[in-house]
Amino acid sequence: MDQIVLIVLMIVVFYFFMIRPNMKKQKTLKKFREDLSVGDKVVTIGGIHGKVLSVDSMTVLVQSDNSKLRFDKSALLESAADIPQTK
Repeated sequence: MDQIVLIVLMIVVFYFFMIRPNMKKQKTLKKFREDLSVGDKVVTIGGIHGKVLSVDSMTVLVQSDNSKLRFDKSALLESAADIPQTK
């Protein structure tokens, strides 16, 4: 009986410390990608900072300095507005 209680307790702890926060992060990232609009500043998974020029159903056109790059929405990591600016 003690072993069953210990296993159930381990599963509950694993859920609250590993699975639930990851699900919340994925939900936030999905909402960010759905709410993209022209003019937003973004950062890609590869670390490219840029400004959104156009948004399609699956892709985003990003301008970084003097170049324009098309990325899949899944390649966008976060909003550059959320990153603290350093000098």
